Amino acid sequence: MQQHSPDDTICALSTPPGVGALAVIRVTGPTAVDAVQAHFNKALSSKPAPAVFYGTFQFEDELIDDVVLTLFRGPASFTGQDTVELSCHGSPYIRQRILQILLNSGARLAEPGEFTLRAYLNGKMDLSQAEAVADLIASESAGAHKLAMQQMRGGFSREINRLREQLIDFASLIELELDFSEEDVEFADRSQLSALLAEIQTLIRKLMDSFALGNVIKNGIPVAIVGEPNVGKSTLLNALLNEERAIVSEIPGTTRDTIEDEIQMNGLVFRFIDTAGIREATDHVEKLGIVRTFEKIASASVVLYMIDAARRDTAHLEREWDEIRRATEAGKQHVIVIVNKTDRAAPDREVLKMYETYPIISISAREQQQLDELKAALCAFANKHDTGSLVVTNARHYEALKNASNALGDAADAMARGVSGDLLATDIRKALHHLGEITGQISTDDLLGNIFSRFCIGK
Repeated sequence: MQQHSPDDTICALSTPPGVGALAVIRVTGPTAVDAVQAHFNKALSSKPAPAVFYGTFQFEDELIDDVVLTLFRGPASFTGQDTVELSCHGSPYIRQRILQILLNSGARLAEPGEFTLRAYLNGKMDLSQAEAVADLIASESAGAHKLAMQQMRGGFSREINRLREQLIDFASLIELELDFSEEDVEFADRSQLSALLAEIQTLIRKLMDSFALGNVIKNGIPVAIVGEPNVGKSTLLNALLNEERAIVSEIPGTTRDTIEDEIQMNGLVFRFIDTAGIREATDHVEKLGIVRTFEKIASASVVLYMIDAARRDTAHLEREWDEIRRATEAGKQHVIVIVNKTDRAAPDREVLKMYETYPIISISAREQQQLDELKAALCAFANKHDTGSLVVTNARHYEALKNASNALGDAADAMARGVSGDLLATDIRKALHHLGEITGQISTDDLLGNIFSRFCIGK
């Protein structure tokens, strides 16, 4: 992102490109009102802001459009500066003509995310809240929307600031000790500091552990459908999606690569992955498909292991089940055993004993029987892992928390070894630095450029 002066007046189209009923053009900066007033037929100083006007936008004798103009005066605006929003008809010509007139009046086109960057620079929000704006725009489910709103409202920021304030109180006492090093006095109670470091590390680890949940809520919960060929994996995918997404055939091995699609259930996005059947591969292509199957198992949050209700070959099923358990032995995946084709046969009790420590759901994918029970089980899994509190969704925040945790661990080790206060203060300052990176109390131009360049123009 190119760094420009925050004293520039900027403008941009804030609604999507293309033909639509309406379009919104935003203008903000020290001369935003003057730039618009020169072409608007009503005096913008006639009412106290915020105010809404209906009038005409024109250039000399050329009438451009009838517009609705909303005026905000800084600092009581999104950016903290004087801001004007023009709602015009959605004609591409009208939009471009208004933008060109504003550019000729001294404004320049905004960079991606520059409106939100100004809100951050002018103290209207911190950096984590600014990032949540982008997450809110990109949210495609109720769960992702909820997390973005929570972060944008400052819930995450308040927790981080609370942790920093506790550390700052002790850090200041340790720094004070350094000024009186010759007197050999302690202002900071080491036992209290040790307890505080342990408490803060516990809270940070809890936030870090929530990242896995936050990531899947934000990007979709990956669900791998696995099992031997012709067990009904593709039929189940089609039934869940309610469309013919995967080719269904009686010929074993029809699916040789993964097929993915998404559905929303209870406000959460589930990303279903139909995989190649698990068996001894007969050719190179099929072998690659099976390798990908196990790669998807490793990256999934939920594994739906399907078996045919009519199968009685326990030795074969045991070998297959051992492969699934080895692939999920890290415990990251939640495994649900799906007994399919129950419209044709009843499952054998001896077979089911192999899976008795796992949830088992009997269905008929072809007849779409008991699919509601499967969907309920998937939603229950997601809700079970909903902490009901703060959830980390941003990889940058996770990395900063990890670095802060490492620094606090070093501080705890330093205290246990009885090292000098200056080394202890260094570790605590490192932790404060990394926590400050999350909210933007510690930032660089490169960091800001990297974050805001990912925003859409006009936001």
